[in-house]
Amino acid sequence: MPCPYSVKTMRTVIGLEVHAQLLTKTKLFCSCSADYFGAPPNAHTCPVCLGMPGALPVLNERAVEYALKAALALHCEVLSRSTFARKNYFYPDLPKGYQISQFDEPLAVNGSLDLPKRIRIRRVHLEEDAGKLLHTETGVTLVDLNRAGVPLIEIVSEPDLSSPEEARLYMEELRRVLRYLGVCSGDMEEGSLRCDANISVSPDTALGTKTEIKNLNSFKAVEAALAYEVHRQREILERGGSLTQETRLWNEKTGQTEPMRSKEESEDYRYFPDPDLVPLQVDDAWREKVQKSLPELPAAKRARWAQEYKLPEYDIAVLTEERPIAEYFEAVVKLYNSPKDVSNWVMSELLRLVKEPTEITITPEHFAQVLQMVSAGQINRTVAKEVIEESFKTGKAPDEIVRQRGLEQISDESMLAEIVARVLAENPKAVADFRSGKEAALGFLQGQVMKATGGQANPKKTRELLSWLLNRDLTPPLP
Repeated sequence: MPCPYSVKTMRTVIGLEVHAQLLTKTKLFCSCSADYFGAPPNAHTCPVCLGMPGALPVLNERAVEYALKAALALHCEVLSRSTFARKNYFYPDLPKGYQISQFDEPLAVNGSLDLPKRIRIRRVHLEEDAGKLLHTETGVTLVDLNRAGVPLIEIVSEPDLSSPEEARLYMEELRRVLRYLGVCSGDMEEGSLRCDANISVSPDTALGTKTEIKNLNSFKAVEAALAYEVHRQREILERGGSLTQETRLWNEKTGQTEPMRSKEESEDYRYFPDPDLVPLQVDDAWREKVQKSLPELPAAKRARWAQEYKLPEYDIAVLTEERPIAEYFEAVVKLYNSPKDVSNWVMSELLRLVKEPTEITITPEHFAQVLQMVSAGQINRTVAKEVIEESFKTGKAPDEIVRQRGLEQISDESMLAEIVARVLAENPKAVADFRSGKEAALGFLQGQVMKATGGQANPKKTRELLSWLLNRDLTPPLP
């Protein structure tokens, strides 16, 4: 059958359902620890999260507060009343036989996230996580219920994304927002941030047949799976075929999506109000209190820095990626008002030492002191790098490190002149090379001076002295 469509006329429509685990100490409806990662299987369980008869859920107030933070940061309308429902389906990792979620009355609706293209957020709602299945090589499947009952928010976008790359950018920005708020770790490899993607390809403005893709546990997987699905759906339509609404799994090893099951509709889950939980009421006072607690968010920070600090886009992107790094940078700039200089040092030296953004062990005061010492000519840049590293490891003040190790830069001209004269006398060939027009010899001689002083010679003054002495008629005598 001839192809009825042109590739250029194909329209891709993508919507994402993002599940973010909230960083509460306990689960959503019981007092079991929510810090399950690495714990022995089924160690963090109780009658409530195991669904034992007679066990009653009690809502975690901190989880609601964190969900409110996310909803308000995403410019959502927080509803004064929301309700919990039972989402019924059978799966071995769901001990109650249903998941407590929110359906027709969610916590918040009608939000947005700018990429800068505005992506509308349909809803943000609370729900509990399921357990985890572990498939062994022998074909046995084990069930770990430590995760069952951990609080989640589900963030559902409108189908406003039009490419796999845009979907990845949306996920990256959403992760930044949640990490800035401190409500989710965003560790996709640990499962604390997960994504299901809905995608359709159509030859016109109408929405095509929707396919859901599961098992997307990295930004790379989100983009790659959607790119594959765009190709697969286009190929079917170009052949004159039709698409089936279904759920597919992303197989990272093969780089392909694979059929999982036919796509469920909401009626398949037989939602009904949970009889054990009263409606959640959020009044204006609570909403306003949470709103005031929100930090400056990544997009606003990037815009302000561009105007206030005049930094390149690359610097801004790197330094605003993590809130602790961004706040550290601003603290240093308050003490040493040279934003670009601070940016260079933080990106090259601090980020080299930091494994986790929350583990910066050199204070802003000490970091600024190093930069001030470089600017004043007390130490050179090579020494400054050593001082930053030692202060990071030991917590000692930079001036104390410099004093104890004798690292202060040699700027005294008479002392430098003696060392330079000695180096020139010891390297007559390099002197002759320079005087015959080989400029590179100057760099070699400066390196010899730095070597002779253990890197402590003032580079600028050393070069000036070398140039002056080399351009004299006579090589100075050895002192």
